[in-house]
Amino acid sequence: MALLAALGLMLASIPTPTPRQLAWQKMEAYAFVHFGPNTFTGKEWGEGLEDPKVFAPTEFNADQWVKAFKSAGFTGVILTAKHHDGFCLWPSKFSTHTVAQSNFKRDVVGEVSKAAKRAGLKFGVYLSPWDRNHPTYGTPEYNQIFVKMLEEVLTKYGPIFEVWFDGANGEGPNGKKQEYDWNLFVSTVRKHQPNAVIFSDAGPDVRWVGNESGFAGETNWSTIKRDRYKPGTPHYEELTEGDPEGTDWVPAECDVSIRPGWFWRESENSKVKSGAQIMDLYLKSVGRNGTLLLNVPPDRRGLIHENDAAALAEFGRLRKAYFGKTVRLPAVIDTVRLAEDIQFGQRVSSFELVDEKGQVFFTGTTIGWSRICTFPARRVEKVTVRILASKAEPKLLPMKAYRRN
Repeated sequence: MALLAALGLMLASIPTPTPRQLAWQKMEAYAFVHFGPNTFTGKEWGEGLEDPKVFAPTEFNADQWVKAFKSAGFTGVILTAKHHDGFCLWPSKFSTHTVAQSNFKRDVVGEVSKAAKRAGLKFGVYLSPWDRNHPTYGTPEYNQIFVKMLEEVLTKYGPIFEVWFDGANGEGPNGKKQEYDWNLFVSTVRKHQPNAVIFSDAGPDVRWVGNESGFAGETNWSTIKRDRYKPGTPHYEELTEGDPEGTDWVPAECDVSIRPGWFWRESENSKVKSGAQIMDLYLKSVGRNGTLLLNVPPDRRGLIHENDAAALAEFGRLRKAYFGKTVRLPAVIDTVRLAEDIQFGQRVSSFELVDEKGQVFFTGTTIGWSRICTFPARRVEKVTVRILASKAEPKLLPMKAYRRN
């Protein structure tokens, strides 16, 4: 209370995470997988007119995928079970545009979910509400069809940690657009997977960070005014920093692809992000109070390409070398990781790091789940976190110090 009084603050009711949001935040970094007919046609957004037989992986191996993700230290994988083209990676009873109509036949969703479980990774799903194939799209009936598809995926493949929705809403094969029943979609997830977080531009549990470059703002609040946003919001740039006056806890997820595109293309095999580049993304996502969702698209064999797998392994090695062991002071350091105990909400809005001589060597704004502070290497006897502004009494966890090199 003494610190509270010194900062001139009053105790206030501030938003806090739900148990499912807290469990999700602890995952920190996980894989995204875009896989489907686009893998074979070279398109980013399929038209829904593709012959299902175009989907023809020759060496599909979900265990190879999760081995690559494990090498990076990832904690889960989210699969594009249905993209905008409407093609279902499981044999849905409510569509004729699925793996069942391909020559491949196998249930990709089922095999990836089982492989993830074997490897100790959590499993999530992306289902695009937009469907450029289904004949009922653009009619009230389609919302019920989409819910039935959701129920298939949510009830057949074990625990789901995240359900990923985007706001894409274009024309269907009948030339119509759909008015999505988001309340129905959310209630369906809550009914069948109550522990899953739901992602969209507006949450309700996890928000888009407002860009597809994989970074959060230097200032990043886990709170927004949820009612201001909807999937496909024109206010998406605000989501990069959140809102210090936000009334709803909706933390940011930073999505980015390891390649220029979201689906695999042979022409991009030489354009895979390096392990060092992924590490930089980690520092600018997890290190700024977000999570990192890195897309790693399988190739036409149905395997994670050798270049992508090598980059993931390199990132895993760099991450382990960087954060595998804390430094005991006094020592030369170049990184300090701070964290608030977010079960009490996010409170700190301004801070600085001070050495034993009273010299300030880092100044920052928000902390939240994780703030990774990097600076030129320096020898310090001790480090003090000086809170300059906070919404309520700060609740900091013990800091950790590191040296990258």
